[in-house]
Amino acid sequence: MKINFTKMQGCGNDYVYIDGLRNPIPAEKKPEIVRKLSDRHFGIGGDGVIFINPAGEADFEMEMYNADGTRSEMCGNGIRCVSKFVYDKGLTDKKQVSIVSAGKVKYLDLTVEDGKVVMVKVNMGAPELIAKEVPVISEKEQAIDEPITVCGKEYHMTCVSMGNPHAVVFMDDVANLDIEKIGPYFENHERFPNRVNTEFVKVIDRTHAEMRVWERGTGETLACGTGTCATVVACVLNGLTEDRVNVKLLGGELEIYWDRKENLVYMTGPAATVFEGEAEI
Repeated sequence: MKINFTKMQGCGNDYVYIDGLRNPIPAEKKPEIVRKLSDRHFGIGGDGVIFINPAGEADFEMEMYNADGTRSEMCGNGIRCVSKFVYDKGLTDKKQVSIVSAGKVKYLDLTVEDGKVVMVKVNMGAPELIAKEVPVISEKEQAIDEPITVCGKEYHMTCVSMGNPHAVVFMDDVANLDIEKIGPYFENHERFPNRVNTEFVKVIDRTHAEMRVWERGTGETLACGTGTCATVVACVLNGLTEDRVNVKLLGGELEIYWDRKENLVYMTGPAATVFEGEAEI
């Protein structure tokens, strides 16, 4: 069986995108196919696969899978690329679209140049700070600047859900962090019932930060949109930055604004098509 695909990336966070309506695949076969397509040596290569489906409660549905074949609730970079996919391919002519993922609807504003989407602003919704809803096991209602012991060393984390769970850890140096060693231990720590995405963050000044991320089910990625949103929320909660922050990632830069009056987080960043093709599955 052959399917059509589009390889896309937002700040280097790359996924394989498939039109689910035109390329129907049985649900039980998707995890295996996702692992095959995501493989960077034997497949197309990517941080996962995203199926774009029809939706009742929104313009489109984003059905997202990590590279290991597990489902994920939300991807900020991925959802920007979904909006580019549907606009560029003429599936919609609207410059404001709604996309649902794991039952939650996000609203996106598209910046179009020469008929193609180049930049997308996403209303990522309200951050969830209640520990049991993130989820993270904590004796407190919220896990803010809370100690956690990983590999015999104590770190401090602030836990936020942006539709998926994040643990934000501040440190003085992220460039030399051995993330391949420490990342899996955070991801699978007993305090995270659903595993966790971990952001390792260096605050540069009141409006700039630098971040590396270990994503559950994938490993280190060049960017994580929801993680960047969680990072800025954590920065503000710990009194480290203003409400609007430019975050430098390995793959680029995202602007995050936490409107605390409305309790909504906005993310603005690029979306780009890498190449298209046909794959045998």
